[in-house]
Amino acid sequence: MSKHLIIKGREVVEDDWQVLRLAEPVEGAPAHDPATVAVPEGKFIVPLSLWLVQRDVLAARTAAGEIAVWIASDERPETLKGLLDQFPLIAVDFPKFTDGRGYSIAYNLRVRLGWTGELRAIGDVLRDQLFSMQRVGFDAYAVRADRDPHDALKGLSDFSETYQASVDQKVPLFRRFNRTAVASTGANNDGAGI
Repeated sequence: MSKHLIIKGREVVEDDWQVLRLAEPVEGAPAHDPATVAVPEGKFIVPLSLWLVQRDVLAARTAAGEIAVWIASDERPETLKGLLDQFPLIAVDFPKFTDGRGYSIAYNLRVRLGWTGELRAIGDVLRDQLFSMQRVGFDAYAVRADRDPHDALKGLSDFSETYQASVDQKVPLFRRFNRTAVASTGANNDGAGI
């Protein structure tokens, strides 16, 4: 099986993790029950719901760094409070490009729960989202399969400055910029001082 490429840090690398997704319910067939799904051998990022019900079964593999979890956009990261140190990485799923709940999940994992490990965006991840994703704490990105990760990588540097404080910049721009220094130069620049 060929490995797929992801963005990790600020480079495109081969990924040795696979994302395990449970089948969605369709007419005539139920969704897979997280309690009965067998996790294949190898390194898998499993749904949080599956890990919670199979925690004891997966304990040895989790401890060996072979099992990580992904959090759905309608799940709460606080579920993992006190358990975060068990995982080599945590992923947050973006089911649709327009679903922004993953940003809040990432922010809460970093700021409120103190997660310092790899935080990966999975699902419908596109170049346009990467700059904002890094602001809230993501440091790895599995872009959608039909997109080029090398092109998406450019999205991390779309902007040179940020106004608001966030995970990546704790101080807002108005606190980082010295307005008196601009005023003392005598420059007549109406935009200076922003």
